Amino acid sequence: MTATATWLPMSADTALACSTSPDLFFAESPQDVARAKELCAGCPVRAACLADALDRGEPWGVWGGELFLNGVVVPGKRARGRPRKSELAA
Repeated sequence: MTATATWLPMSADTALACSTSPDLFFAESPQDVARAKELCAGCPVRAACLADALDRGEPWGVWGGELFLNGVVVPGKRARGRPRKSELAA
C-alpha cells in the first residue's frame, strides 16, 4: 500500500486544530471525540486528511472528521462500561 500525501497551500499563520491539541484527536471519552470531530468540520485539509488516513489504514483516532477504531470508520464512540443490551453474551 502506498501512502499519498495531498498538500494544500497554507499560510504561515494557519494553525490546524490537530496540531494545537493533538491529544484530543486520540481521546478516550465520547465527549472529547465529539469535540475533535467538531474541530475538523471547518478544517481546510479535512478531505485530504481523511483520504490519507484511509490509504494508510489508520488504526484509531479522529482523522478528517471521522472516528477510526481498528482501522474502520465508525459513527461514534461509546463510553466504557457494560455492553449494549442488544448484544448477546458469548
